[in-house]
Amino acid sequence: MNFEKNMPKDKDKETSIFDISRLRELIELMQEHELNEVDLKQAEQRIRLRRGPDGVPVTYSAPPAAAAPAASSAPTASADAAPADDNSVYILSEAVGTFYSRSKPDKPAFVKVGDQVNADTIVCLIEAMKLFNEVPAGLSGTIKEVLVKDGDPIDHGKKLFRVEP
Repeated sequence: MNFEKNMPKDKDKETSIFDISRLRELIELMQEHELNEVDLKQAEQRIRLRRGPDGVPVTYSAPPAAAAPAASSAPTASADAAPADDNSVYILSEAVGTFYSRSKPDKPAFVKVGDQVNADTIVCLIEAMKLFNEVPAGLSGTIKEVLVKDGDPIDHGKKLFRVEP
């Protein structure tokens, strides 16, 4: 099926595939043409949108950390927010949305207290605008505490997990 007629003419070939208006257009095209999945790659950026019946999350693959500024592409650890009596750091929310600890209600949690994580370990999903964003830990250590519950609304920068490096 030819979608070029539906896509805006883009004179700038370097336009990011993560532009919010482009994402909206892709979602509308998926709905209009009853597509279940779209997978795009541009240089080192990749986006994968997938939809299905209720309860099946849509996935989003963020660009590699090297392709975007560290402050916005990965959760950050904050040592200054840690209590003075331990060396805990925190995995913070990178977006506003709804927190989910598992991919589906009948699946196990991505991580639980006592689990070892590294920078690439997926620790949760954040739903924003009907897209489910996988959140990597962004650091290495042991999960000491999960600070939010499934379905909790979260803001950018909210502490999600306490981690001991």
